[in-house]
Amino acid sequence: MESIARVFNNIDWITAIFVVSLFVLVLSKTFFYNKFINFVVLPFNNKYIFLHSKKHILFNWFNALWSVFLWLNVALFLYYLLTIFNLGEKLTPVNYLFIFGVISLFVIVKLLLQFINGSIFNAETAIVHIVFNKISYQNYSGLVLFLANIFLTYITPNSELVAYLALVLFIVVMCIGWVNLLRIHRKFITINFFYFILYLCALEISPFVIIGSYLKY
Repeated sequence: MESIARVFNNIDWITAIFVVSLFVLVLSKTFFYNKFINFVVLPFNNKYIFLHSKKHILFNWFNALWSVFLWLNVALFLYYLLTIFNLGEKLTPVNYLFIFGVISLFVIVKLLLQFINGSIFNAETAIVHIVFNKISYQNYSGLVLFLANIFLTYITPNSELVAYLALVLFIVVMCIGWVNLLRIHRKFITINFFYFILYLCALEISPFVIIGSYLKY
């Protein structure tokens, strides 16, 4: 039986992204162990949301670490999607950094707009809870993309099946988050239903419509 050598082309910098991602996970588990344990079972147990949203703390190191983890892996996953579906040029570290920067800026601007929206309608506390819920599930979806990226890098490069499966799981996690958000905040949403619809159209749906239209053309 002859051994078969598997050759990976120029993936040292992608391996570095995985190392940074793992380092972020280790930091979050080391310094925020209880939060980490509750967080990793988030889609199956809402304990994390109930325990940590009560403190009205949105900006903290745990969320910051997981947001970085998410951005690193969303950027890499989009990088692979562009390659798999031939939507762009051959990707380089510079392109990856551009995608990472755009995602980071998009999330930060959207977050600021959400708080401005809450301030306008005197609903800062409710908006903090809603944003905390959304960010928690978004950050958790980074785990799905992290695993998908490992497969797309080392095990099944350019696999459409892995890409589609990761997208489905990503959507499932986000849908679980939205269902829990609507359930927990149903009273606030019912009272402010009109403003909630405006919020959805302006800050949740329209950005993806714009991005979809851009990719289409």
